[in-house]
Amino acid sequence: MSGRLLRASRDAAIATAIAFGLFVLMVGVRTDVASTGALFLRTRWPDVAILCALVFAGRLAMSLWQGRAVSLPSAALARRTAQAGRAVAPLLLAAALLLPFGPGIGRYELDLGILVLTYIMLGWGLNIVVGLAGLLDLGYVAFYAVGAYSYALLAQSFGFSFWLCLPLAGILAAFWGVLLGFPVLRLRGDYLAIVTLAFGEIIRIVLLNWTELTGGPNGIGGIPRPSFFGLPFDMSGGPGTFAGFFGIEPDPVHRVIFLYYLILALALLTNWVSVRLRRQPIGRAWEALREDEIACRALGINVTTTKLTAFALGAMFGGFAGAFFATRQGFISPESFTFIESAIILAIVVLGGLGSQIGVAVAALVMIGGFELFRDLEEWRMLVFGGAMVLIMVLKPRGLVGSRTPTVALGARRAIGAEHVQEGRG
Repeated sequence: MSGRLLRASRDAAIATAIAFGLFVLMVGVRTDVASTGALFLRTRWPDVAILCALVFAGRLAMSLWQGRAVSLPSAALARRTAQAGRAVAPLLLAAALLLPFGPGIGRYELDLGILVLTYIMLGWGLNIVVGLAGLLDLGYVAFYAVGAYSYALLAQSFGFSFWLCLPLAGILAAFWGVLLGFPVLRLRGDYLAIVTLAFGEIIRIVLLNWTELTGGPNGIGGIPRPSFFGLPFDMSGGPGTFAGFFGIEPDPVHRVIFLYYLILALALLTNWVSVRLRRQPIGRAWEALREDEIACRALGINVTTTKLTAFALGAMFGGFAGAFFATRQGFISPESFTFIESAIILAIVVLGGLGSQIGVAVAALVMIGGFELFRDLEEWRMLVFGGAMVLIMVLKPRGLVGSRTPTVALGARRAIGAEHVQEGRG
């Protein structure tokens, strides 16, 4: 025990020294503005000491935890996780349906719910590519941007309604997903990640520089808002408006509630399609591709078609989410589609558990909604965010509800008797 504690302490001391070298400039010294307008350096050495102490304690605990001989029955753990997911999913769905009518729910809570559901939909779309097909995509935000700009341009240039632009935006995003899929058919792992990252940056730079079409850095404003099947949410309350048709008092919250249920319906559609396809031959091919591409080819599965369908379907749902984002915001610009968005969506998928639908939903709820509680911490908010991600990855390496169990299995494995092995039958 003393030897293990000594090794863990030495490891924690090394990690603390590295953290001190990073925090000295990042946290300890900060540029501030004096009352005269001049710049001066403000030091925060107590904060550096606190952070180094946290790093030492965390690394020490991690080293001692990893040194334990822990045996987890993977089959039993996966079964318990699946049972917990089946129990939690209906509760989360009921809470989502009843949220707008809950006590104390106002505009802020509804906007936060819309944001969380948007990231849940994006996470479920990326889960097809990363979680099911095993293709590491770091440029998923590109399809999000294609859907948003497609809706904005189609609605403004041709006067199409939201209900017509929504499928068109998804189709265009799927088309770009196929275009991305063709050049990366022979790439795997890190090389695939680099190419998809480059694709996302290419789309962002094109949006930034093609000013005649996209408005460049100024973006596109005045994007039409969706109507309730032709009934606009107008505050006049006239006969042709939503409030006038239903005979209620006009309220700006009506449009927010409609947008909330709209993104909830789109997210549930994404989940339903993903679950259904996972049980179909194409879904089984995705899982086979994720486990072993060489064995997948040996089984006669068309790897080209399998990869392209994964990219296309994932991109289509990203395009749907982008179209909703554009109509909700009423303004879009390239700054909304940076690499950090792809990183957040990928983190949601990984932390929730690759291939797990309920895990992605819980991770999005925690990462997007839960960290709103730390907004008052200002610059410390991202530090708490990163620390929580590290903690989850240490304690749950496969994610909150992670499981690599295939959708279709042959059942219990058969034990081969010793007499059969001796006879050469094994």
